[in-house]
Amino acid sequence: MKFFNIAIVGLALSSASAFAADCAAPAVPELPDGASASMEQMLKGQKAVKAFQAANLEYMSCLEPGMTAAQTAIDEGTEGAAEKYEEIQSSYNAAVSAEEGVAGQFNTEIREYKAANPS
Repeated sequence: MKFFNIAIVGLALSSASAFAADCAAPAVPELPDGASASMEQMLKGQKAVKAFQAANLEYMSCLEPGMTAAQTAIDEGTEGAAEKYEEIQSSYNAAVSAEEGVAGQFNTEIREYKAANPS
């Protein structure tokens, strides 16, 4: 039975690897320069940020089953599982950081837009 469990976990880990490889991180949107952008450009930037956030959420959701499978493989003592988990977790963390960076930069551009267009 132990061999069967290891085989299943190994299959899950290789599937996790393939599954994670099928996950594609979205491109970071180009943001408008708030100091010189028009309202239309700022609204277009806002739409791009929202689309990025939605795509990034899908990407992170895509990575989660791979992390779960890798964690199961770690628990079963599968060789290479910890490295695979760290690889997927690193991708997940990078996605979180990218989203925080885009949101932070867009907030900066909004402040610059407001400073350049007081009313």
